[in-house]
Amino acid sequence: MSARVIALAGLPNVGKSTVFNRLTGLRQHTGNWTGKTVASARGAFRTARHACLLVDVPGAYSLEARSEEERVARDFLLSDEPEAILLVADATLLERNLFYALQLLEVGKPVLVCLNLMDEARRQGLTIDLGLLSKRLGVPVIGLSARERGSRQKLLDAIDALLDAPQAAPPRIDTPESEDARTAAYVRRAQAICAGVVRGETGPRARDLRIDRIVTGRFFAYPLMLALLALLFYLTIRAANAPSALLSKLLFSLEAPLAAFLSRLGLPARLNAMLTEGAYRTLSWVVSVMLPPMAIFFPLFTLLEDLGYLPRMAYNLDRPFRRCGGCGKQCLTMAVGFGCNAAGVTGCRIIDSKRERLLAILTNSFVPCNGRFPLLLALLTMFFAPRSGAPWRTALGLTALVALSVLLTFAATALLSATVLRGEASAYVLELPPYRRPQPGQILLRSLLDRTLKILGRAALVAVPAGALLWLLANTDL
Repeated sequence: MSARVIALAGLPNVGKSTVFNRLTGLRQHTGNWTGKTVASARGAFRTARHACLLVDVPGAYSLEARSEEERVARDFLLSDEPEAILLVADATLLERNLFYALQLLEVGKPVLVCLNLMDEARRQGLTIDLGLLSKRLGVPVIGLSARERGSRQKLLDAIDALLDAPQAAPPRIDTPESEDARTAAYVRRAQAICAGVVRGETGPRARDLRIDRIVTGRFFAYPLMLALLALLFYLTIRAANAPSALLSKLLFSLEAPLAAFLSRLGLPARLNAMLTEGAYRTLSWVVSVMLPPMAIFFPLFTLLEDLGYLPRMAYNLDRPFRRCGGCGKQCLTMAVGFGCNAAGVTGCRIIDSKRERLLAILTNSFVPCNGRFPLLLALLTMFFAPRSGAPWRTALGLTALVALSVLLTFAATALLSATVLRGEASAYVLELPPYRRPQPGQILLRSLLDRTLKILGRAALVAVPAGALLWLLANTDL
């Protein structure tokens, strides 16, 4: 029996990834959409009566596509491949989410609306009448908090009911021809549906607004960014020293037993030395130097992302990039570049303009990636940090280098925009998600599995042959 294909759709920052992981667990794979550079996540799961394949559609605000991600989402949702749509919506901002929902209801496929973040809605004093909302939309609606464990069974039961129910005719909205008039019609319809469904004061929370006055304010935004960066580096340096020393001692203690084992296998002495003194010794250095800092830095960086700070950092850097002739989205790709420049370059696909995409690609290497951090730390420790107070001095020095790299990125962007890549900077919409309580389990999973181990694996693939080659060059008479 073939799997039932379900599209997972919704706006950005509504918890789609949490719903996807809750349903599929680790039974998923990531690739690119056919002929596109936009990432595609697909995962298998089973309900009580169906085998299903869940396809995570890129987050979009409308079927009127304005970016590559929205075009991919629209094309897949309108194709014959998905049999049903699981729409994830933010319960705290229902009216805004209904604009997209009303468009999806007209696609002609069975739709299940999943109101996520119900716990946050309750904390904000919002009450949502799910039965009335379902009646007005004409489709089943469930409310849950995807972070909670019991949400999975609730989703599975609702998906079973959706797939087994006869398909009803989709509701139609008599919309005018022009795009602006259609948008206004959907907005009026969303407002009418929410009337009486949502009780309580909607909109940004007062607490979030107070924090944003500081985090994105004129006087505190940039000093706070530098202070957080310095603290991040200090914690990484301070905490990584002891694990690096222990790991180095352990790995190098295994070199002699490895050489003895290879000798017992009958390997020639020269080949044995190349593998142990060259390949293995280089790999040991790379792992002992890179693994502890990455295992500390990436969870801390992911914590800022989970709290909702990284989008605000992008907001703070939007204006400088626009003044340099680039796109505000470039600050997002630059932030990714701190983890891995290759990932930062591939992330430039989110920029629609070819000119601005080239600007982001050409300047991404100015920011030091995680692979260069150990070298910078070693140089700072050896030449600029005495024994007393070394972690703080090293952290401040590394922060200064990072700030310099950002300034060089601005300068290079401005130079390219004024010469070979002339053009006007485009605008884009950046949504600031609410501040949320971080999820330690998800943070560790994403930072260690998706970032640390992947980067370490790529570094090891380079270190092993490079170590062998260096040994040959050092021990071969030319």
